[in-house]
Amino acid sequence: MKKIFLLFIITSSIALSQSYQLIGEIGEFNQASSFYIAANGFIYVTDTGNDEIYMLDTLGNLKKTFGGYGWNDNSLDDPMDVFADPLTVYVADKNNNRIKRFDRDLNYLSSLYTKDSDNPQERFAYPVSCATSNFGDLYLIDSENIRVLKFDIFGNYLLEFGGFDAGTFMLSNPLQLAIASNNNVFVIDENKIIVFDQYGNGISKINLDEKLNSIRILFDNLTVTTNNNIYYTNLSLPNEPLTAIRLYGVDEMPKIVSSIIFNNKLYVLTSSKILIFNKIGNN
Repeated sequence: MKKIFLLFIITSSIALSQSYQLIGEIGEFNQASSFYIAANGFIYVTDTGNDEIYMLDTLGNLKKTFGGYGWNDNSLDDPMDVFADPLTVYVADKNNNRIKRFDRDLNYLSSLYTKDSDNPQERFAYPVSCATSNFGDLYLIDSENIRVLKFDIFGNYLLEFGGFDAGTFMLSNPLQLAIASNNNVFVIDENKIIVFDQYGNGISKINLDEKLNSIRILFDNLTVTTNNNIYYTNLSLPNEPLTAIRLYGVDEMPKIVSSIIFNNKLYVLTSSKILIFNKIGNN
């Protein structure tokens, strides 16, 4: 992986674009804020407009919803991000200062809440993103204190990074994080992608010309988005640069919220639906 990190440091250019053709759309949302696709194909979408999370199958059938505005275990307040593996779903419940954990069928299991902890290092507020590593460690963005926190599978605090003492890897306005198969942590921060190892050591940075709003990694397929553009790289290929993605079949592309590549298809989340694209040719 060192080669790709060095590539990120050396160049800020974008490779020639890949092309994708629209083949369909699924879902109906109020104000979708994020989504994730578990390895078993189920799609989870957070909606800040309705303060809900939705579970869909790959055909777009709505299987279950959870939430509604509130403060108790059965409600949400500004769910900003979702991450899912085949067994567990995590939601960054921003204004409730919690990371909520569900089983794969969206049955509520537990919450991680540390705002009243006696340990100031583990206190977080207004979490805006979360994801787990291959080891089950939970990483979250603490937007109040502008840092990333790491907890073990049992909810015990492990470490913080990206804060004011991180030097050139200090975060300024982190919005979302994603974790690669080697457990390196990718954080988008304004127009930058900042990469840390699993111990919180800064590895590399890449600067783009646009403000970033989402980053997703699934099976080492990394997509990063702005309001109008999507860029892609395969992290398993050491010399693979970021590639711009060109979308066809949409008369007027709405604002892009996020994107994921799954089973050779590109899923693009907008505030109201998910657009599904097939790759054109071998470009």
